[in-house]
Amino acid sequence: SENDKLPVIIDIHGGGWMYGDKGLNENYCRALANRGYVVFDINYRLVPDVNVNEQIKVRMDKLAALQEAGKDPFQITKYDVTHHTDEIRAIYEAHEKELLGDRPAVNTDGMDEQQAREAVNADYNERRAIMDASPIEVSFAGRMMFKRVMGKASFCNIADLKGRMQAYISRDAIGEEAYADFKKSDIGDIFGIKGFIFRTKTGEISVHAEEITLLSKSLQVLPEKFHGITDTDMRYRQRYVDLIMNPEVKDTFVKRSQIIKEIRRFLDGRDFMEVETPTLVSNAGGAAARPFETHYNALDEDVKLRISLELYLKRLIVGGLERVYEIGRVYRNEGVDTRHNPEFTLMELYQAYTDYEGMMELTESMFRYLAEKVCGSTKISYNGVEIDLGKPFRRLTMNDAIKEYAGVDFDTIKTDEEAKALAKERGIEFEERHTKGDIINLFFEEYCEEKLIQPTFIMDHPLAISPLTKKKPSDPEKVERFELFINTWEMCNAYSELNDPIDQRERFAQQDKNAENGDEEAQHTDEDFLNALAVGMPPTGGIGYGIDRLVMLLTDSQAIRDVLLFPTMKSEGGSDSDSVSETAGDNNGFFTPNEKIDFSKVDIEPLFADEVDFETFSRSDFRAVKVKECSAVPKSKKLLQFTLDDGTGTDRTI
Repeated sequence: SENDKLPVIIDIHGGGWMYGDKGLNENYCRALANRGYVVFDINYRLVPDVNVNEQIKVRMDKLAALQEAGKDPFQITKYDVTHHTDEIRAIYEAHEKELLGDRPAVNTDGMDEQQAREAVNADYNERRAIMDASPIEVSFAGRMMFKRVMGKASFCNIADLKGRMQAYISRDAIGEEAYADFKKSDIGDIFGIKGFIFRTKTGEISVHAEEITLLSKSLQVLPEKFHGITDTDMRYRQRYVDLIMNPEVKDTFVKRSQIIKEIRRFLDGRDFMEVETPTLVSNAGGAAARPFETHYNALDEDVKLRISLELYLKRLIVGGLERVYEIGRVYRNEGVDTRHNPEFTLMELYQAYTDYEGMMELTESMFRYLAEKVCGSTKISYNGVEIDLGKPFRRLTMNDAIKEYAGVDFDTIKTDEEAKALAKERGIEFEERHTKGDIINLFFEEYCEEKLIQPTFIMDHPLAISPLTKKKPSDPEKVERFELFINTWEMCNAYSELNDPIDQRERFAQQDKNAENGDEEAQHTDEDFLNALAVGMPPTGGIGYGIDRLVMLLTDSQAIRDVLLFPTMKSEGGSDSDSVSETAGDNNGFFTPNEKIDFSKVDIEPLFADEVDFETFSRSDFRAVKVKECSAVPKSKKLLQFTLDDGTGTDRTI
């Protein structure tokens, strides 16, 4: 502005650089930036690659000066930390209570402003004198998130695992040379501070530094404090920055660790044994999913990454380990959405001599236990909706749920043809190979899942969709299986496990047949597992829990990526993006070069408006493409396959 006299350069995207109304050379503009000019884009947003690069250069120069002076922070190998920030507050408050007791606050009634100020200062000085006579010395360390220099004294804010703590840095206390170095420090530097605790006149518990040590020099510039790090793509790719800038993110992952710890404690209390099973397998079974494939060089053998933990854990039940569980990563070569990630954490447990009723009792007890331990109450809130884990969980058979929410009684439908006719009537798509059992499941997904907010056990699934489950003795078309639904999500899947090797072989044969008919998620016959069943497996209850979805529920997180420290992301700068950048400006036929398209008024299709992060979307690499074909991905209710003409002359499929 005219008042500030701040020199400004405007970068007009792809159209040159302007200073006022004068066109400038880009290199000249960068040189001006190095002299203190601030560079904005045409929308008056800072241009980071100009401004930030200069700040990085300044930080590098500071590091070089420190190293030349023999003060290289990267030579320091350890630092003696005696307390975290939360402990510092707690011990000082306890110390105050011990020394000051119930000393009342100063009474300023009837005093004028000057008298009141003097009385308050006198009372503060008396309190300080009492406390400083018995000082508590502490040593803590963390990242500097704020600094205010005021001549001979400064304040800074240090963040560690447990929170933030203000430190008072004075030249008289730490020495002129150390204070001069501190004044040159940057936000993001990591310090160790030794000193005594005190309370400022404004009432903030702080540490009066007597010694300060630079432990690591930050050479990158952290996001500006007011806006923080809001670009969701950057948050997921640079989770370390996200954890620094957003304390609530750190809290989520601390809580995730607590959830897993409490699951182990709960199962230990029921005499379960934690085990580990192979990640690389020759036959990826135990779930309906497409596996990732890789090659084992030493054995010259193709192998797969596991899609579940089930079949090896059941082998251990055969071996006499009566209660086993595993918490581990599994990998499914499928799509990504707010509740699915290709690699995720699964917990499966198996208990001999019980059935799915026993698994229901265990599940209900464990969810209630976790809510109390982690959230402090059996009533939790997700996205503003209260969910009560304290009440007995509702129990519904799958057919009864469909009858309640869709008005269809599948117990009266006897044949596959009748079921298919009903599906056509209701507009539910199915494949020719589908049986009545498959169509029951399609009806349930279509009409029931979205209604299941409060905890509900859905029981007695069709045999056709449960190849590893015992049949119900009273109805051989159904199996002893349940899924727990909360907030419309499937939270776990449990069986009375099939232990008949002859029946299991027949079901594997049907799965093999499904695979031959194009089912990419079908399981395959596992001869070693059949051999284990032939040795003899006792009646067993088993269950699998998606840990990530459970963490989402208990932390009120909206997407699975918010509870994964490093979620799966498409690689930056891959060959695909390179080819796009080369061809995006071509004009061959319908294709219009991007720079000639006004994307400023791009609107999101209303159907998806709530699911698109427009802040990230608006900064994306826009491409104008022609949709040549769109088709459903087989066996998926969530995926569509598009064939695109992007102007390169070669069709692309996404």
